[in-house]
Amino acid sequence: MKRYLFIIFATIISLAACNNKHNGESSEHKEGDRHEHEGEHADEIVFTKAKAKTVGLEVQSVKPGVFSEVIKTSGQIQAAQGDEVTIVATSNGIVAFPNQSITEGASVSAGATIVTLSAKNLYDGDPIAKAKIAYEMALKDYQRSESLIKDKIISAKEFEQTRLRYENAKTVYKAQAANVTATGVKVTSPISGYIKNRLVNQGEYVSVGQPIATVSKNRRLQLRAEVSESDFNELKNIRSANFVMSYSNRVYKLSDLNGRLLSFGKASDQSSFYIPITFEFDNIGDIIPGSYAEVYLLSAPQDNVISIPVSALTEEQGLYFAYIQLDEEGFAKREVILGQSNGERVKILSGLKDGDKIVTKGTYQVKLAANTSVVPEGHSHSH
Repeated sequence: MKRYLFIIFATIISLAACNNKHNGESSEHKEGDRHEHEGEHADEIVFTKAKAKTVGLEVQSVKPGVFSEVIKTSGQIQAAQGDEVTIVATSNGIVAFPNQSITEGASVSAGATIVTLSAKNLYDGDPIAKAKIAYEMALKDYQRSESLIKDKIISAKEFEQTRLRYENAKTVYKAQAANVTATGVKVTSPISGYIKNRLVNQGEYVSVGQPIATVSKNRRLQLRAEVSESDFNELKNIRSANFVMSYSNRVYKLSDLNGRLLSFGKASDQSSFYIPITFEFDNIGDIIPGSYAEVYLLSAPQDNVISIPVSALTEEQGLYFAYIQLDEEGFAKREVILGQSNGERVKILSGLKDGDKIVTKGTYQVKLAANTSVVPEGHSHSH
């Protein structure tokens, strides 16, 4: 009897020990699951719908597409040939501007007076007055010669010389007399446009032929870039370009500006190792001729390439990141490896895949939220 009681007692103790062990393992397993679940979204950035609406947050799905090979270089904006003229002095004299609006950037119409040139108080005298006197004297000599040649008092050679002096004096005087005013000789613009450069100042003395101003139509502009000799073989594949002005962050696309490739050099300059390439495009009003730009020459297109807007990226100590949307209010920071950039979009070598949803506007605000964001209890996920 004692033996049976001992066996029953041992069995009860054994069952109790097993039950305690099972309960302990179950508890440990649940605790581990809880920590694992908490760790799964420990780096999640919470950005509420209200905040997203305030900053104008925009999200875009990653999708492979066409991306052109890029040659990044620098260039300069120039006025297109035939779209600008240099106005020169038609007489010696002192410069006087008709009004204070004749400054660089001011618009002018064809025939508008740029400056007047006065020589009334100069030591050499007024050239207009001299031209008039010379013309009147030459006219009298010519009229007298006409009667003398009829009577054969002078030779035909003398008559031709007199006639030639008269024609020259007439040309000089008429050319200046048409623009003579009470204040001097007016110099006008032959085209409508704007003052690109004003080359003289009020009260300055100028001589005949001296440049006074440059007037540009500003309708078409040229982008002249320089390409390294090492990229020479790629020039034949280039058909367009994007560029960013030195004074702006805006990306201009020649494809949107009625742009076209004009030419590219077949050899480098003797003083450098670069080859010029030139495009022409419409000016939309906010591009300054003469200014410099970063240029992204677009070469052979590639298919099935993942690229994202430059605005979707942030940089930290040389590393680049994009922000993935996990759910309506949850985001995660994702490191990406970059390839070439065309100024507007950048090629992604790794870090993103087809279907990922990334922040393209409001990226900086999401980055700031990452420093303070905490996943609240009961926050649901549907990934």
